[in-house]
Amino acid sequence: MQADTVPERQNPEQKLKKPAHHVFVFLEIFAREGGIQSYVKDVFRAYAGFHPECRAEVFLLRDSFDESNPWESDSLKFHYFQNKLPQMGRLKMAGALVKFLMQKRPRHVYCGHINLAVLIKTLCQPLGIPYTVLTYGKEVWEPLKNSQRKALASANAIWTISRYSRDRACAANGLNPDQIKILPCAIDGDQFTPGSKQPELIEQYGLGGTKVLMTVARLWSGDIYKGVDVTIRALPQIAEVFPEIKYLVIGRGDDQPRLAQLAEDLGVSDRVVFAGFVPTEQLIAHYRLADAYIMPSQEGFGIVYLEAMTCGLPVLSGDDDGSADPLQDGKLGWRVPHRDPEAVATACIEILQGKDQRCDGEWLREQAIALFGIETFQQRLRELLLS
Repeated sequence: MQADTVPERQNPEQKLKKPAHHVFVFLEIFAREGGIQSYVKDVFRAYAGFHPECRAEVFLLRDSFDESNPWESDSLKFHYFQNKLPQMGRLKMAGALVKFLMQKRPRHVYCGHINLAVLIKTLCQPLGIPYTVLTYGKEVWEPLKNSQRKALASANAIWTISRYSRDRACAANGLNPDQIKILPCAIDGDQFTPGSKQPELIEQYGLGGTKVLMTVARLWSGDIYKGVDVTIRALPQIAEVFPEIKYLVIGRGDDQPRLAQLAEDLGVSDRVVFAGFVPTEQLIAHYRLADAYIMPSQEGFGIVYLEAMTCGLPVLSGDDDGSADPLQDGKLGWRVPHRDPEAVATACIEILQGKDQRCDGEWLREQAIALFGIETFQQRLRELLLS
């Protein structure tokens, strides 16, 4: 055989330099806003920073083409399958995925929701392609269908956002805790910053000369775990020490009439301000109106606590949920029984008195960014992707 006919062998160093090729599959990212969508966008932002080390194809079941998609790049290519007939969209995405997996043989597939896990298992297992399932909170806290449990158990790994979500998912579905990797939510310290209170907003909400407690939450009748009603019940006790107290509630939903009536019944309707929906770009100015962020809730993680801390606000959460991670088991904030108005009132009074280190806005901001900033998130993601 002539020397020039011998195929050139690729040495290990050349092999390592070849970009890792991944596939991400999500329900939707752009069709609606929410905590999962924000989290996934942080994944995209971090992943884009790995170019040219990594590149990925992103399959989106319920999104349609969006030319303003800021993440489309050499490292992230998007495929859209939104269809008026949901089942047709799912079939088209499955077909496109099968073709891509067979032709390209990516290094790993990342399934972005439990409702896609059975499909991803069905496609990946016969081809010997490892897959990971991303989970977030309540969607895996209760017993799942057998097919979904098997899809989780067969995954190479499961990602979730907090220790609490890991523990709830394992208890409900018999999962192996060692299989689960934690990738917490991230906070952008350049976007969320402390600042002065805008006079026009103070006037708009009647907050002049007051101490302000604040909550950002959906006000849905099926979602009362956010604890807005508990905070309203705590107001009479807080007002005994801070007569000028007001409670600014940001969010909308069908539970607002009940909450307004509760405030009326307790004689604190003049202290509760329902601001309604506030766009993300105006949210930071609203955080700056507050003296404390209060949400005795049950969260999978609670990104709002990080937003508030990064704006320099002391925070209060429930004591039996994923908020243990952003609040560092109470080191960075107050954790109280989430349905106990008296405990909420006592903690709010302590916060407003401002004698605790957890009220130091500059220190809180530094801690939040060090633990959960974008750079930390990016490093964690790199370790998970390339391990």
